[in-house]
Amino acid sequence: MERMQIALGSTNPVKQAAVKNVLSLVFEDAQISSFEVPSGVQEQPIGDAETRQGAYNRAKAVLDLTDAEVGVGLEGGVIETEFGLMTCAWCVILRRDGTVGIGGGSHMMLPDSVASAIRSGIELGLAMDLLVGEENTKHKEGAIGILTTGLLNRRQAYENIIRLAAAPFRSPNFYIGV
Repeated sequence: MERMQIALGSTNPVKQAAVKNVLSLVFEDAQISSFEVPSGVQEQPIGDAETRQGAYNRAKAVLDLTDAEVGVGLEGGVIETEFGLMTCAWCVILRRDGTVGIGGGSHMMLPDSVASAIRSGIELGLAMDLLVGEENTKHKEGAIGILTTGLLNRRQAYENIIRLAAAPFRSPNFYIGV
């Protein structure tokens, strides 16, 4: 039996681990590869719509680039709310047969200092690096892991939205005609 080829539109190790952990349960004999592809949105997506579009663009780009059966895009962003700036994240799973799965969430308030840095044009990952005096935190625990002191980390947050995006692949009979 041929293995299910899944391509992730990112080489970020946190995203790779999250996709492997979840999609190996969704697709039997999944073989997951990672490729750097453009999101087609700004470096720091703002708003759910732009962040979701970035995830879709990554999933589509990685399908166009490879022969994989399934393309996955993950994108993190921020949203302005009445409570201040918050994180958001989206996952898009595209299958060559036209099946689409989309999941999102991971809304968490950001500290004012981080929000101010982002509003001045600094990307969330760099703002968090500056806050804690470390480098490349977005390839490790991320803002969520840092601010929750490990109660939830970036990989776990991505795993949750991947699970949500996987619903049409787990329960296809409910998504016929969607």
